[in-house]
Amino acid sequence: MFGRKTEMVTPHEALPGRTGYPFRVPTTHEVLGTPLQGPWPEGAEVLYVAMGCFWGAERIFWRQEGVISTAAGYLGGYTPHPTYEEVCSSRTGHTEAVQVVYDPARTDPELLLKAFWENHDPTTANRQGNDVGTQYRSGIYWTTPGQEAAARATRDAFQDVLTAHGHGAIATELRPFADTAADGAVVPGAGPFYYAEDYHQQYLHKNPGGYCNHGPNGMTCPVGLVRQDQVPAQVDVARPGAQPDGTRAEV
Repeated sequence: MFGRKTEMVTPHEALPGRTGYPFRVPTTHEVLGTPLQGPWPEGAEVLYVAMGCFWGAERIFWRQEGVISTAAGYLGGYTPHPTYEEVCSSRTGHTEAVQVVYDPARTDPELLLKAFWENHDPTTANRQGNDVGTQYRSGIYWTTPGQEAAARATRDAFQDVLTAHGHGAIATELRPFADTAADGAVVPGAGPFYYAEDYHQQYLHKNPGGYCNHGPNGMTCPVGLVRQDQVPAQVDVARPGAQPDGTRAEV
């Protein structure tokens, strides 16, 4: 039914792209008033996540304690400086991603990833609800060893929760953001991160009634300070249902 939209494009098949942005990228975060593209305060750390449509995902993270800045963009593909329409064609290899800049003195990767796991369905490869294609794949892309450790630990912890409630295996992609040496070989990184168009940045702040299929999935990721015996879990993780979507462009 969905054809090649759920098949990862090869580097040879990917669209050629371009050497620079064909659109304006804003410099200031509309909600937080902080730099969108940096520079950020000394000691700030950057984590990249993908969990379906970046509109709702970005809002989840700009609301988190300790977050300095967020941005919507494209990550993990082959086409340099892609456009939204190109990414939605599934011919660039990118996923819709969110750049999360945070103060490690005020929060940590575990708490940020708790919000990640609990607000989408990580068991559906290349799909979130009615959004279908490789650009909607789930992913965590780290820039520090601590983030990698948190990604793997929270993934394992949340898988135990899903399994206990009869749900399937996590399909989330775990990759370093930059090329990384491991066991004598180089593990290709998911970067670079390309900022999305101006109208995508803080989209749900600019359009409060806009499309969003993110929300609690009914499961609790057992990290952080929340006592698990105080958080009742639902029996089911329901996929996000159909949403009014008169603004979302598809190719």
